Amino acid sequence: MAALADDQTFDVVVLGAGGAGMSAAVYAAIDGARVLLVESTAYVGGTTATSAGTTWVPGTRLAPEVNPQDTLAEAETFLDHAVGARADRALRQAFLQHGAAAVAKISDHSHLKYRIRPFHPDYLSELPGATSCGRALEPLPFDGRRLGAHFGLVRPPIPEFMVLGGMMADRDDIPHLLGWHRSWTSATHVARLLLRHLTDRLRHPRGTRLLMGNALIGRLLLSCKERGVTVLTGTEARALHRNAHGVVDGLTLSSTCPQTGTPVTRRLRVKGGVILASGGFNRHPQRRAALLGTPDDWCPGGPGHRGSALDLAEAAGATWGASGPVALQADARQAATDQPLSPCFWAPVSRRTRADGSVAVFPHFVFDRAKPHMVTVNARGERFLNESTSYHLFGLAMLAAHPQPPGEPTWLITDAQGMAKYGLGMVRPKGMGLASALADGYVTRGASVADLAARLQLPAATLQGTLNQLKRYAADGVDPDFGRGTTLYQRANGDAGWPGPNPSLGPIEQPPFYAVRLHPGDIGAAMGLRTDASARTLDAAGQPIPGLYAVGNDMQSIMGGVYPAPGITLGPGLVFAYLAAGDAVRRSRSATD
Repeated sequence: MAALADDQTFDVVVLGAGGAGMSAAVYAAIDGARVLLVESTAYVGGTTATSAGTTWVPGTRLAPEVNPQDTLAEAETFLDHAVGARADRALRQAFLQHGAAAVAKISDHSHLKYRIRPFHPDYLSELPGATSCGRALEPLPFDGRRLGAHFGLVRPPIPEFMVLGGMMADRDDIPHLLGWHRSWTSATHVARLLLRHLTDRLRHPRGTRLLMGNALIGRLLLSCKERGVTVLTGTEARALHRNAHGVVDGLTLSSTCPQTGTPVTRRLRVKGGVILASGGFNRHPQRRAALLGTPDDWCPGGPGHRGSALDLAEAAGATWGASGPVALQADARQAATDQPLSPCFWAPVSRRTRADGSVAVFPHFVFDRAKPHMVTVNARGERFLNESTSYHLFGLAMLAAHPQPPGEPTWLITDAQGMAKYGLGMVRPKGMGLASALADGYVTRGASVADLAARLQLPAATLQGTLNQLKRYAADGVDPDFGRGTTLYQRANGDAGWPGPNPSLGPIEQPPFYAVRLHPGDIGAAMGLRTDASARTLDAAGQPIPGLYAVGNDMQSIMGGVYPAPGITLGPGLVFAYLAAGDAVRRSRSATD
């Protein structure tokens, strides 16, 4: 930052270099603006970099490739039933109306490219307007070597999601990695991956074949680089400045010179606006304690979402949250999902101390909990939820069942068959990594059901009864207690090759037996700053604050704390970044004129 001068002017300043913030910077740069992108940590990417990178935007030009029958009207019907009055309908209409243009603009004028899968269902697939495909986009793989010296700026994935000490693998690679010895095609695929990875490790600390969220961030970073965006890492915003007319026209930044350790402070001018995209409140000490009540170390998200930018916005007059409970009571359709208002989005996570003393927080999204030979039980050894539901609803069920202390204790249990076929958390299929997981206590093993129950301090008779009951349900394919595997999405979470009548139900009967402890982990904020349909923050009177915007998880979610489909944080993050950047650039040009 020492290269910047006091009072230096930018058209647009973006605070936060996650998916939404980097997208906003790219959009503004595409329009010719002078853009400054400010990140408080040493890496760009935020939680987006460690995610699957799925981006939910209905009605794009890619959708007809897999679902030509889908329409924006159907998507609107779906969101009306899923979200209802939990969030401002005008904002989700803006999201639907501008989504296709947002995707087209960034695809045509940057390195961010998407593809669409023939099967990627909405999570609440039982609701009217839901689809099995066409709305969820994923970034194309990216060669990180194209970033040159900037490759090291991309936040690495969660190590436990990589293999062979730093190689990324996605859903297309996994069948080949597991079946390399059964197919020449798989053997060739794996050989290519290994050769590429070995070559990478001669020059880089990890593989440069970037996938999922890492690919999305790598593509955005290259776009920022080529579009002339100034990127500052390790830099904090200390204040937002409003002029006599109430316009946010500047900010103060601070950092420490990495060479000398000298503090550096700059006050900058902004013509178009400041776009907040710092990742939300999840690690803000006071807000977390008030809204979540769960430990910070249950959160698998990026470390930068400390909520300090939200405090600056409130000091500048922006308002926080929404009148959700009052609006919810007026919406009869809320019974369609019966989801409570939630300040954040959830997923079950397991925790493990690494060799270096750091703690791995592993989200259990789809690989284990909904598969046959899996069951989730509470401290009484009883089932209390639908294991095949979305990770968000799974987390909410954990919180509802165990409010004090929150979500404790919960165990995910499998047998020898489940461990061999699906793995368990950080242990991969075929028991890869099981020995070390047993040694450090991440996985508990029992020679019998009674032995496992004793080790977990569960009532043995009750746990055995739960497993006997599950076996009967698996034989019929019907779970009368929680409806496991009853919707299209839930069945997709199971095993498509399972020979039984329900791809999510299978017996747990072959010793030895295994368990990992689960916690409800928050994966993203749903509560944030109130905005209008252009992502302009609103004051206490509901009026826009000129020059101040909020996108991504800094913005009150248009989903109202509901998680209806894959990528419903990154999708709105992208579209409102497009709207905020466009409005800010227009303001800058107007000021120039």
